[in-house]
Amino acid sequence: MSKPLEGIKVVEVAMWAFVPACGGMLSDLGADVIKVEPPSGDPLRGLQIGSISENAARKIDYSWESYNRGKRSITLDLKTEAGREVLMKLVDGADVFLTNLLPPARRSMGIDAVSIRARFPGIIYASGSGSGPNGPEKDKGGYDAISYWARGSISATMTEDGATRPVGPPGPAFGDTASGAMLSGAICAALVKKLRTGEGSAVDVSLLGTAMWSMQRLICQSTADGMLRFPRQANPLPFNVLVGNYRTSDNRFLSLCMLQADKYWAPFCEVAGRSDLASDPRYVDATARRENAESCWAEITALFESKTLAEWREILLKQDGQWEVVQEVGEMHADPQVQANSYLQKADYGDGTTIPMVGLPMLFDGKPMPARRSPELGADSDTLLESLGYDEDAIIDLKVQGVVF
Repeated sequence: MSKPLEGIKVVEVAMWAFVPACGGMLSDLGADVIKVEPPSGDPLRGLQIGSISENAARKIDYSWESYNRGKRSITLDLKTEAGREVLMKLVDGADVFLTNLLPPARRSMGIDAVSIRARFPGIIYASGSGSGPNGPEKDKGGYDAISYWARGSISATMTEDGATRPVGPPGPAFGDTASGAMLSGAICAALVKKLRTGEGSAVDVSLLGTAMWSMQRLICQSTADGMLRFPRQANPLPFNVLVGNYRTSDNRFLSLCMLQADKYWAPFCEVAGRSDLASDPRYVDATARRENAESCWAEITALFESKTLAEWREILLKQDGQWEVVQEVGEMHADPQVQANSYLQKADYGDGTTIPMVGLPMLFDGKPMPARRSPELGADSDTLLESLGYDEDAIIDLKVQGVVF
């Protein structure tokens, strides 16, 4: 099966996670993504987040592997004229130029949108920013923890009233990966436009804008109603007792999302062995349950706490209401749906072993896009230079000058 973006060439001048994650998606979709790194490498290569098991066969940085999957790496010192000359040869014939360098740095190197598109008018110039390409902070950088999670109102909305500190992101690059996916979508849309019209585009996606897209329901309501904050109590009474999280007797949690309360209430009570709740006048319909929310919630809470997770699995499978287990990250690999759809894959590490990698959540004709490992620093420098017409002596000269690692 051919991949959707086969034949598309992407030149990536980016670092850290947001825009490289976009490049990784494009690579999995079949694009030839050439990652241009400084001689010292993308700083993410040396960043250690979290612990590495002492029993691990090798030290794998899964942030690096995840966001730079399947790319080719060339090292270029873009502060030098010779380095920029090589870059321009790489960009010649490319479909996409992908970057997250700050605007002042781009302008100083001559790789800003105006300069690149003047030289290559048909190219798609794609950038990732902290808070957008316009406005007083257009030249300011950002990170997902501050631009997406904090400024984008997600942290405050997730934080319970009276908490001593705001809730932090659930893991590294949480906003980066969401924003990278959004940027890849914008690029694919621009590729379709170019196919139809022959015109290139300049597209930008920001961490702040992606956060707002994720939070749009509450942002729109708060704007319309003049609300600063929607209360988030520690243990609020549910509007619908069949929507929420419940603890089991073995200290696990189940998440219910039965939005059509009256449709699912009686069948749920029946399979749970509490048909008396369905016929109780206090709980007979959604209106009655809301009027007696405290006692109804207490009944359902006690009911779930009376059985184990395994028991509840069997019970809930006998009715049609929607529910899921609140899973730990360490359980994801064993999830039968994860396995059936290849959402977690084994990528060949090149030394006879494999590493786990999450695959794209996109299947084409029922088939997943295979995930591949990331490149070593400068692994493809010589091959790429040769493809641009540099002979052995010229390549050695670039290395002597420190332009190429």
